[in-house]
Amino acid sequence: MHFPNDSQSRAFAAWAGAFYLTIAVSGGFAIAYVPSVLHVPGNPAATLEMIATHHGLFLAGIAGDIVMMAAEVMVTAMLFFMFRHVNAALSLSAALARFAMVAVMAAMLFFHAGLVALTDPASPFAVFAEAEREALAYLMLTIHDAGVWIWQIFFTIHLLILGRLVVASGQYPRLLGYGLMLGGMGYLLDSAYAGLGKLGLRGNSSSTSATAGKSVALYASADQNIGHIAGAIAR
Repeated sequence: MHFPNDSQSRAFAAWAGAFYLTIAVSGGFAIAYVPSVLHVPGNPAATLEMIATHHGLFLAGIAGDIVMMAAEVMVTAMLFFMFRHVNAALSLSAALARFAMVAVMAAMLFFHAGLVALTDPASPFAVFAEAEREALAYLMLTIHDAGVWIWQIFFTIHLLILGRLVVASGQYPRLLGYGLMLGGMGYLLDSAYAGLGKLGLRGNSSSTSATAGKSVALYASADQNIGHIAGAIAR
C-alpha cells in the first residue's frame, strides 16, 4: 500500500481524513459511550458489577482506545509535516505535546486492566474482601479521571500551538486557527474545573462518565477544525 509523501497533496489529505474518521468513531465509542453505560457515578461497587456483567463491552472499549491511539500517532506525524514549513520548532512542539497526550491515554489503560482483574473470579483479587475490592476500584477510577485532566492539558498545548501555525500559514482560514486555540482553552478550563472539584474547592466533582462525555465533545469539536484543514488541502 502506497502512503503519500507530499504533505500538501490530495492523497495526503485523504489519509489524514481517514485517520480523523477513525479517531471520531473509535474515540466516541471508547471515551463516551462505554463509560456512559458501565460507570455508575459515585458507586464503585455498582461500576464493578456493571463491568463484570458487560465484560465484552468493557474490553471492546479498551480495543477502541487502542485503535484511537494508533490513529492519533499517525495524525500527529502528519500534522508535523503539514506545518513544518511554517515554523519547524513550533510544529515539532505541537507534535510532541499531542504525542504526550497519547502516552497519557495509553497509561490510563493500565487502570482499566486493573478493573478487569478486579472483576475476574480467577484473579488473586478474588480473595479480597468486598470492601477492599471496592476501595481499589475507587482508586483506579479516580486515577483514570486524573489521567483525563492531564491529557487535556497536553492537548491544550497542542491546540494553542497548532492554532498559531494555522493562522501564520496563510494557507487556511484564520478563523480555523482561532477556533483551535479557543478549543484548547476549553480543555484547560475543563481540567481546572474538574481538578478544583477533587480538591474540594467547588461543588461535587464531575463523575467519570460526565467527564468523559465533556472530554469527547471537546475532542470532537477541536479535531473537526483540524479535519477542515485536510479538507482544504484536498480541494
